[in-house]
Amino acid sequence: MTDAIASFAAAERTLPAMLARQCARFAERTLLATEDTRWSYAQTLDVAQRMGALVQAHGIARGDRVALMCGNRPEFVQVFLGCAWIGAITVPINTAARGANLRHILANSGARLFIGETETLPALQALDDRAALPLERVWSIDACADAAVEPMPVLGDARADAAALEPGDTLAILYTSGTTGLSKGVCCPHAQYYWWSRYSSQLLGLRDADVLLTTLPLFHTNALNAFFQALLTGSTLVVQKRFSASDFWPALVRHQATVTYVLGAMVPILLSREPSPADRAHRVRIALAPAIPTRFHDTFSQRFGMALLDGYGSTESNFVIGLDAKQKPGSMGRVVPGFQARVADDFDDELPDGTAGELLLRADEPFAFASGYFGMPDKTVETWRNLWFHTGDRVVRDADGFYTFLDRLKDAIRRRGENISSYEVEQVLLSHPAVALAAVFPVQSELAEDEVMAALVPREGMALDPVELIRFCEPRMAYFAVPRFLEFMDALPSTENGKIQKFKLRERGVTPATWDREAAGIIVKR
Repeated sequence: MTDAIASFAAAERTLPAMLARQCARFAERTLLATEDTRWSYAQTLDVAQRMGALVQAHGIARGDRVALMCGNRPEFVQVFLGCAWIGAITVPINTAARGANLRHILANSGARLFIGETETLPALQALDDRAALPLERVWSIDACADAAVEPMPVLGDARADAAALEPGDTLAILYTSGTTGLSKGVCCPHAQYYWWSRYSSQLLGLRDADVLLTTLPLFHTNALNAFFQALLTGSTLVVQKRFSASDFWPALVRHQATVTYVLGAMVPILLSREPSPADRAHRVRIALAPAIPTRFHDTFSQRFGMALLDGYGSTESNFVIGLDAKQKPGSMGRVVPGFQARVADDFDDELPDGTAGELLLRADEPFAFASGYFGMPDKTVETWRNLWFHTGDRVVRDADGFYTFLDRLKDAIRRRGENISSYEVEQVLLSHPAVALAAVFPVQSELAEDEVMAALVPREGMALDPVELIRFCEPRMAYFAVPRFLEFMDALPSTENGKIQKFKLRERGVTPATWDREAAGIIVKR
């Protein structure tokens, strides 16, 4: 058994170089598995080369962006690897993206090719100004009756040469939720995923005999990082289509998984199920579990027989804070060697231990962080000002160097493992003809993370029906962003210059006058 995580020289910290070298080392070992597909390391390399040749034959070149909007299926990895092999850039899109948010991603990224599946193509087709987008062609992974959509060509025998890439070249552009504006495209370099996988693999104690299983979506950093963890350690990654509380434990047993990944509400959902012998029938020894409330840790570990590894990272940064052998309940951990962290005030001055402030980060390792926001130089400079990445998260550090997350400074919401831009939800609500003012903010969930609440002021002389407003939102935003709580008010608290004081709404929270979608039995369509 080989326990060491593969180390790569700086010039080799690109996906093509890492894949080629690990293929030579673990050729016939399984790298990727789904319920109906298994690729060895050698087969995965072959898929990358052939997919690279395929997109090249259809005009995609180094630096071009390819929008990919599909769920957890082999084709996602096929496209991702093929683009990386020739130096093209994948733009993974949340399958729940709709309306203005989807239009912005496609326009901002300048994607020339869109690849989707049956479930996601209608969102593209619903855009009324689709012709104005830079897209030159649309491929469907599944059969599609739309004459403007081509079936994705099958892989041929041609194989592309790997592009001569550098570790700082962009591998993917991942769009994160905007806070006070539109979603930003995070430019993730090849080497960022090398460092992500290296540090997370060390903290997880991964070995080449491990089987990693994720139910998280591949269009997010967490699951993409799991692929690189497997690649660098010679282990196997099993990708499930989605999280299912009823199938979570059977899937771990079915695939003999030894490591898995859980987020936010997954833990209380699993704990809410009736105890069963299946709870400990698996082989999993540890789960990467960031942002899990402290009150669930011991209960979860004791019931299901696995350790939970907390930590801190973001799409823009890396696995910068994590727990080591000396754990502290409620803490995210200490700074991982290779990174620096600071708790700062509004002027970026460092605060003393025990005083809460914004978490600022930077890396000692080259290209370990994102290189900026695509097409948004002003936002890049703002976020990386003074050579520190400003997370927008409020934390406190104790005298032993442990960091504890308190809340978010930025105006974002996290629900069911998804980041939601309150700005984007507000723009949809304000487009309703009867809405004069809207403020969207998080309120506490019965599980973990947040629920979405909207305070609304109707236009004069107009009435708002909560059910009708929910139905208005459904085709215009991701299902998980549709507000659960609505409250209609005569006015919103604001400053003298008219800025809405959301902190007052957050403090007020749910009131007897608040309408609750779930209590009303209204189910949001996906």
